Amino acid sequence: MPTVFDFSAKLNNGDDKPLADYRGKVLLIVNTASKCGFTPQYKGLEDLYQKYHQQGLEILGFPCDQFGHQEPGSDEEIRGFCQLNYGVTFPLFSKIDVNGEREHPLYKYLKSEAGGVLGDAIKWNFTKFLVDREGKVLDRFAPMTDPKSIEKDIAKVLKT
Repeated sequence: MPTVFDFSAKLNNGDDKPLADYRGKVLLIVNTASKCGFTPQYKGLEDLYQKYHQQGLEILGFPCDQFGHQEPGSDEEIRGFCQLNYGVTFPLFSKIDVNGEREHPLYKYLKSEAGGVLGDAIKWNFTKFLVDREGKVLDRFAPMTDPKSIEKDIAKVLKT
């Protein structure tokens, strides 16, 4: 049975990254955008990362420009924006599609494991997937779900 760890993706710096490198970690996988009403969630995500990284949390940001052209920049511009405005230190990946013909295989898998309330498609930026240490998708959170409100879920998974 496949897990998240069977996939790889290109990091924001262009390097290929096997997600198996995160085996044994709890993951929060998020499709992000720099010009979205939810963009301030970067701060909440970074706060969670700083608080729980030493306990095994990894937050993986996947910029996506499929919703209202809210991520128009290059990978370098995205990285600079996130670092300058929100102090982001968690891993950022290259811009991907999360729906449609060119959707990244990781997102096809995530959606198959944790469908949305109104169907499996990602509806907007900042949809979040919580993944356990074995690579199993545990939950999916809507874009409007503030990162702070899922802290208890993350803490619980980190203890298992």
